[in-house]
Amino acid sequence: MAQVESVTQREITAKPDDVFDALADYSDTRAKLLPGQFSEYEVREGGDGEGTVVHWKLQATSKRVRDCLMDVSEPTDGELVEKDRNSTMVTTWKVTPGSADGTARVTVTTVWNGAGGIGGFFEKTFAPKGLARIYDELLAKLAAEMEK
Repeated sequence: MAQVESVTQREITAKPDDVFDALADYSDTRAKLLPGQFSEYEVREGGDGEGTVVHWKLQATSKRVRDCLMDVSEPTDGELVEKDRNSTMVTTWKVTPGSADGTARVTVTTVWNGAGGIGGFFEKTFAPKGLARIYDELLAKLAAEMEK
C-alpha cells in the first residue's frame, strides 16, 4: 500500500485567528461550508476544535463513499487534525498568516494508505485531484463566509 496525499491551499482576506475559529466551529460554521459530496453530517461530541467527534459520509466519486468518524485535535497553534476512526485517512487544516496583512493562508492536507496493485495506481493518480476539487470548493465557501 502506498500513501496517497492531496493538498489544497487558499488565501483568504480575514485574520488567521478568525479563519481558524470558523474552521474549528463544527457545530455551526463547518456544516455551512460543506460541498454536496458530504452528507449525514453530525457532531457527536464537543463541537469546537479539540475533542470534537464528527461524522459524515464523503462521496468522492459516484461509486466511492467513505463513512468517516473523525476525532479532532489541535496539536499546534493554528492547526486542526481530523483522524478517521474508520480508515487511515488524516486531514490536517493549517491556518497561517497570508502574504498581506489581514489575510490567512489555509492549507488542507489529506493522507491515507491507498490500495495496492493497479487499483492503487489509479487511486494515487486520480483521488488526490478529486479530493482537491472538493476541498477547493469548501475553501471557496469559507472565503465567501469570512469576506462578508
